[in-house]
Order: sequence, then structure tokens, then C-alpha cells
Amino acid sequence: MTTSIQDLGIEREAMIGVIELRRPPHNFFDLDLITRVADACEAFDADPQVRAIVLRAQGRSFSAGADLANRDAPGAAPVHPQRHTYREALRIFKTGKPIVAAVHGAAIGGGLGLALVADFRVACPQTRMSANFTKLGFHPGFGLTATLPWLIGRQNAALMFYTGRTVDGPTALSMGLVDQIVPEAEVHAAAMALAQELASVGPLALRATRATHRRDLIPQIEHALEREMTEQAWLGKTQDFQEGLAAVRERRDPRFHGN
Repeated sequence: MTTSIQDLGIEREAMIGVIELRRPPHNFFDLDLITRVADACEAFDADPQVRAIVLRAQGRSFSAGADLANRDAPGAAPVHPQRHTYREALRIFKTGKPIVAAVHGAAIGGGLGLALVADFRVACPQTRMSANFTKLGFHPGFGLTATLPWLIGRQNAALMFYTGRTVDGPTALSMGLVDQIVPEAEVHAAAMALAQELASVGPLALRATRATHRRDLIPQIEHALEREMTEQAWLGKTQDFQEGLAAVRERRDPRFHGN
């Protein structure tokens, strides 16, 4: 089974469902793309032939986050008030089958949030990860305020959140942010191999064990997403955020004034 829906590839390889972002080079996302990723996750969840899911991407980056250049930011008002990137993201988090992310390049901002949807991350030395929101004068999102401390501890998460610093693949491995480092050309294959290992165990036992392991996480993510949406809504109206966006577009350091 192979499906290509514009900029998203969906296929099944034996017992592995594969979702591939196809917006190279950096796979910026918007509400529509995240909605379709959530749809694919739910479809694989309902397919008894699928036992694990691989999330991967084309291009130079895994995902550089929301498409801020076109101002389709997570804090922007959607056409329908109940449609929001983070509400669609929650559907991905609620996927019942394990997910392996193949993070071959940069995972920045919301792109890091998307990578942390997965149970496991396979990366390479060239991988770059950053929760760069404060460098934009913005609040972290995509559930990162729950998932990042859950993975690497509150202190390491605070350092990444407050500074917006970037960590490379080996540093991410030492922090527990990724689970495996392989050469860049082997990231997709290694992610498939890990997914196949997951698919080889008892599927009912795997799903039940995963649900127990993550039983406290999903409520935390749901609460975090609501908080993130609230904070991003007002920060998105500040001059600092406009300055952060301008600095990105102009490839310069921002000049924040606290207003």
C-alpha cells in the first residue's frame, strides 16, 4: 500500500506503516499537513496489519517547524476556531501503536515537537535539535513543555527552553533526546529496523505495555498543549515576536525590547 497526498507519503511495508514528510528541503508544516499526519496515524492505528509506525522526511531537515515565513504560526487564528495545529497534534500523540522517528537532519521548534511525538528517535551526528521559541520571542509549543522534560529531565529541558540553544546528534544521545546514532545515510534504514523489532513482539502485549508506560504522559501533554496555545496567543501579538520573525527572515540576531 502506497499513497502520495501532495506533500505527504503514506505506505505500508509489511507490518510497518510509513509516514514521510515531503516538503523539502526543510519540511515546514502547517495545520493542513499536521492534520493529514494525524489522519494517517489513526488509519494505521485501525489497520490490524500494522504493528509499528515510522515517521521520516525527505530533504535536508526532518522538520524546521511551523511555516512562520508565511505567518501560518501555531498561534494564528485558524479558519474554524476548533481547528488548531496543536489539537491535531494531540491526535498523533494519542496513536496507540509505537512510533519511530528517523531524524536525519534538523528538528527545530515545532519540528522538535513532532520528533518527540515518537516513542524512539534514530538520529545521526549531523542531526540538530532546538526548542528555539524564545529566540523568536515566543512560547514553546507542540507539547514540548511536557515531552521534553519527560525525556531529558526538567533541568536539561529548562536549559534548552530558556536559551533556545541547538544540540547536535551525539549531545542529544547523551541527554536521552535520541535513542540511536547511525551514519546519516543509514538513518531511515535503522528506523525501519527498530520498527521491525517492535513489530516482532506480541502486538497485544506491546500495545498494552506502551499504554501503561505512557499512561501519565498523555494527560500531561493535553494540559501542556492548552497552556502553550494560551501563551502563544498573546505572545504572537507582541512586538518582540514580530522582531523575532523579522530577524529570521533577515538572517540576523533579534533586537528584543520586552514589548
